[in-house]
Amino acid sequence: MNSLLGLIIQIINLYQFVLLIYIIATWLISFNIINTSNHFVYSVMKALYRLCDPSLRYIRQYLPNFGSIDISPIIVYLLLWFL
Repeated sequence: MNSLLGLIIQIINLYQFVLLIYIIATWLISFNIINTSNHFVYSVMKALYRLCDPSLRYIRQYLPNFGSIDISPIIVYLLLWFL
């Protein structure tokens, strides 16, 4: 039982790390520091999007529209942190 709980905690920590990389990468793309026309950047962002979007989509359907500001990654990150 103890090892199962440890495994679940490690998976949550890994997902938090992936989500943090996704948040930073989207900021870098927004500020034109990195460009998605680069094949490597495009591949990494596609993988991050596939990993992070299901949980973000679930949160986005309950949030009101804040214009161009998307706070769903921050909410998911904080929910995982409080877990």
